Amino acid sequence: MRVLSVVLSGGSGSRLWPLSRQAFPKPFMKLGGTTLLQQAIERGQACGTGDLMVVTNQDHLFLTKDVLRQMPDAPDATLLLEPKGRNTGPAIALAALECTRKFGGDTVMLVLSADHLVPDVEAFVASASQAFRLAAKGSLVVFGISPTGPETGFGYIEVAHVSRESQPAIRFVEKPDLQTAQEYLATGRYYWNSGMFCFTADAIVSAFEQYAPELLAAARHALDSSQIEGNVVRFDTHAFGLQPDISIDYAVMERAGNVHVVPAKFPWSDVGSWPSVAKAHSSDASGNTMPHDVVAIDTTGTHVQVESHGPKVVATLGVRDLVIVDTPDALLVAHKDSAQKVKAVVDTLKDRKHETVNLPAVVHRPWGTYASLKEEDGYKVKRITVKPGESLSLQYHHQRAEHWVVVQGTAIVQIGDVEHKTLPGEYRYIPLKERHRLTNIGKDELVLIEVQCGVYLGEDDIVRLADTYGRA
Repeated sequence: MRVLSVVLSGGSGSRLWPLSRQAFPKPFMKLGGTTLLQQAIERGQACGTGDLMVVTNQDHLFLTKDVLRQMPDAPDATLLLEPKGRNTGPAIALAALECTRKFGGDTVMLVLSADHLVPDVEAFVASASQAFRLAAKGSLVVFGISPTGPETGFGYIEVAHVSRESQPAIRFVEKPDLQTAQEYLATGRYYWNSGMFCFTADAIVSAFEQYAPELLAAARHALDSSQIEGNVVRFDTHAFGLQPDISIDYAVMERAGNVHVVPAKFPWSDVGSWPSVAKAHSSDASGNTMPHDVVAIDTTGTHVQVESHGPKVVATLGVRDLVIVDTPDALLVAHKDSAQKVKAVVDTLKDRKHETVNLPAVVHRPWGTYASLKEEDGYKVKRITVKPGESLSLQYHHQRAEHWVVVQGTAIVQIGDVEHKTLPGEYRYIPLKERHRLTNIGKDELVLIEVQCGVYLGEDDIVRLADTYGRA
C-alpha cells in the first residue's frame, strides 16, 4: 500500500498576530523548536509515508523550501503553488488529481494541516494505521477529536455514540453557538472535526464526481493549464480562480455515505489562539508560560512571548491571565478571555493599510532575510542576510541612496559595471539611481548593515533589471 502525505499549508493565522502575518503565517511559526509545517511533515513520515505533497501559496515557496532544506531527513516533495486561497475543497481535489497522475489512483492520501499540534506522534501513528485500513477499503476517513469542552471554534461530527472504535459519520455540523455546543456534549454523540482526512485518490475523486462535479471539472482545468517545473506545479491565476471557494466538508464529506470517523487517540490542538499556544508550553507554579528571563512578580496564568532583534528586558507586575506578545514592530496585550478577538485588531490594521498585517519583523526572501532596525524621516537602518551562493536582484532606486557595511561573510558588491569584493568591516556606497547588486560568494551566511538615505524609503522604490528568481 502506497501512502502519500498531503500537507495543506495555508491560512493567515490572524488570531496569532503579531507573530503570524500574511507573508509569514502560522505553519512557519516554531513551537518546541521546529515549525508546525515541519512537525506535520514528520508526522506523515512517522506513519511510513514515503512521498510528500504540500499545497501552499505561491508566495510561500521559498519559506517551504527552507523548512524542507533544514530537515535532517526531508522527503522529496511535490509542491502545488496556489496563486490565491481557495479553501480545502479545491486544494484536496487538485492534490488527488496530481496524486493519481503521479502515483496512481490506489494511493492512500493522508491529508494533514500544517498548523496543528500533535505532541504524541506514536499515538497518532496508531490512529493513522487504522485510517489506512479503512481508506484501502474505499472509505472516506476523518479524524474525530473527543471534545473536552463546549468549543464554538470547531465543526462537529455526529456519530451513534463516542467511543474508541471507528464508526460511520451520521452528519457534519458547522461551528455552533455556546448553547448548541453544550447540548452536543451532553448527548455523547459528537466529535470535533479535526480537519485531517484519509482516503485513496480514486475514492475522493469519485466522491467529487458524484457530489461536486463542477469543482472537480474546474480543478482538472486548473491542473491541465498549470506549469510543471520538476516537482513544482504553478497554476494559471485565471484558471485557478474559476474553482469555487468551498471546504471539503461542504463539497463532499457532508453528503457522502461512506464517511468513517477514526477517533483520535492522541492530544491535539489547532493552535488557533494565543491561549492554545500557551497550553502547548510547560507552565510554572503560577500557571505562567514565558521565557525564563522574564521578571514576573505577582503574575499568574500569563503567557509572554518575545521576538526581538536584540536583548530586551520584559517584566510583568500584578497581572492575571494575560497574553503579551512582543515583536520588534508590534506589541499585543490581551486578556485570555478576549484572545479570539485578535482578528478584530488585524481587521482594523487592514483598514488602516498597516504593513504589520502583511510583513513580519523579519521579512523572508528567496535569497535570505531583511529586518528594519530603525527608521526616522530621511533614513532607515536594516539588517540583511544572504544565503551562501545567493544574490539580490540587479536593481536601482529613484529616491534613495544606500550605504552598505559587511559585518559577516564575504560579498561581491556590484556598483554600476564594477564588482567589489567586500569583507567584514568594509563599506560600499551606492548613489541614487545607480545599478547595484549584492552576492554572497562565501560558504557562510552573509550579514550586512544597510543605511538608506532619501526622501522616500518605501519597499516599492525598486526597479529590478535582472533577477535569479524571475521577479524582474
